[in-house]
This record gives sequence, structure tokens and C-alpha cells, in this order.
Amino acid sequence: MALIVIPARYASTRYPGKPLAELRGAGGVARSLIRRSWDAAMSVPGIDRVVVATDDQRIAQAATAFGAEVVMTPESCRNGTERCAVVSRDFAAHDIVVNLQGDAPLTPPWFVSALVEAMRADEGIAVATPVLRCDAQALAGFLEDRRQGRVGATTAVFDGSGRALYFSKEVLPYTGRPLGPGEEIPVFHHVGVYAYRRSALRAYPDWPVGPLETWEGLEQLRFMENGTPVRCVTVESRGQAFWELNNPSDIPRIEAILRQLGLD
Repeated sequence: MALIVIPARYASTRYPGKPLAELRGAGGVARSLIRRSWDAAMSVPGIDRVVVATDDQRIAQAATAFGAEVVMTPESCRNGTERCAVVSRDFAAHDIVVNLQGDAPLTPPWFVSALVEAMRADEGIAVATPVLRCDAQALAGFLEDRRQGRVGATTAVFDGSGRALYFSKEVLPYTGRPLGPGEEIPVFHHVGVYAYRRSALRAYPDWPVGPLETWEGLEQLRFMENGTPVRCVTVESRGQAFWELNNPSDIPRIEAILRQLGLD
């Protein structure tokens, strides 16, 4: 059985109160980020249960108001993966736990389905996460964020079998020359979704936070720093634009995509 957990915290360093930020859709209707993330989770086929995990009563009340199931987690949780680990203790029947981060309301349902399918096909996968090859527009946006000093999207580098080599807030690999005719952009956007085995989640909170996780601020690096491989699953956009809400400046971009998709 598969469970989706949406971790949400109010006290974000870069964007306090982000889960309650309002996003207007095609019809001009304003819905909170946590509501739109919940809607995205509920659209994934084959998922048995969806819960919001938070330590903040404001988020809990907002989520309960639109019908979400809420699990309160300790304030001591340092990231979404630790919140998922807490939740998983009470959902022992669910052998696959999906972390759909609350700042990615544009996550297409087939991204999540691809992870669950990969986990079910290979019991040796402890952690899986989707990656999306950048197009020219996405790469330009990444590079512009870095030029402006904004901490934006994450990139992933992985080997031929899909085993992650590194994740970074920098644009990796370095693309300092023009692409040749027919040459594919080598940069992959890491999409903020994870699928875990319960065994991997149980171990995670007890591991120390390593230097790479500390510097990058990326929770998935803790698995790698403690010898647990992360499988990157390549997904296709199918023409749908994807962006995460990392900074207030991302709101107009996400609202524009909501309008393009005709989502209220």
C-alpha cells in the first residue's frame, strides 16, 4: 500500500508562512499552497491515503477546513523526511511512503506514479525521486536565479543506472559552452518528491546531519552520506510546465502556469 505525506511547516527561513500563501488559478480563485498541494496529491491514481504532516496549528486548521487528514508532528523534525518518518510509525500497513513536498503544487500525478511503480518493480530501491531533463527555458530560469543570488531549484547528477551521484542548489553539471546541433541539455531538474521504504525512513532520523546536507540544505543527501543509495527516476513533462514555490517571486510564475492549465 502507498501513502502520500505532505510535510508543511510555517517557520520557513526563506519564506515564513509559505504553506498558507495564496495562489490564484484560471478563474481568479485564490487557494492556499497547502490546498493546491493536497489537490495535486489527491489526483494521483493508486494511492491509498493522503495526509498533511505539520507542527503548526494554523496550517492544521487550514488543512482540516478543506477536508484534509492532518497528522501533528513534533517541532523537532528538521525536514520533511523526518516528518514522514514520524507519520510512517502510525501507518504500518503502508510499505511505500511518498513525500510530496508542500511547495510543489504543479507536480504532475504521473511523476508520483513513476516512483511508486519503480519501487514496486524493484524491492532493492530504498529511496526514489524523479528527475526531469531541462529544456532551454528551464535552464535559463535556473541560471538567472543564480545570477540574481536567488536559491531556487535543485539539480541532480546520476549514473547510467539512475543511482544519484549528487544533488545541488547549483546548476550541475556546468554548462559553460553553447550546445552543439542535436545535443541534449545535460542538466536535470530534481523534482521535490520522494518515495521511501519504511525501513529507510526508520533509520533516517537517527543519522547525523552531514556536511553536504548542511551546506546544500538538501535532506536527501543524508541518505547518500550514510551509504543509502537514492534512485533517480527520469520522468517526462508531457508538455506541462513545472515549478516549485521557493521564493515569493515564484508566485506569479506558478499562477501563470495554473492559468495555462486551466486550473481554478
